[in-house]
Amino acid sequence: MNTMNETTRPSTYPDDRSIEPELVLDDIWDLDEVSAVIRSKSDHEATPAFLFLGKKEAGLLREYLAEVFGDDAVSTLKDTYFMGLEVIEIECESFFLTGGRKTIRTLQDPISRRPAWRDRETDTCWQFRI
Repeated sequence: MNTMNETTRPSTYPDDRSIEPELVLDDIWDLDEVSAVIRSKSDHEATPAFLFLGKKEAGLLREYLAEVFGDDAVSTLKDTYFMGLEVIEIECESFFLTGGRKTIRTLQDPISRRPAWRDRETDTCWQFRI
């Protein structure tokens, strides 16, 4: 089972000729549009794991990240994550697709995992009393 921090890198990349891109960007990285696509593909139990970008979109993302974090921060997109998705640049002119799947771990209250019964005698041995 994959958890939020455990994803496996895709063995094959999407075919940019047979799959329609989910978003077509003009000359800027449109954060609102990108966020909307990622949110539309996410639900309460799973979210996409990868952001597949063509050369144009990868360049726009580099420009956006350089604007936000400085020119030295983005020399390559290798091992880069954007909004929780691993960025993977594919060899084509223009492409944008979210893919893969990672499950979201739900936080559990440690008290709810405690056994229903508690041995009073043992419990009192471990209590500090003043």
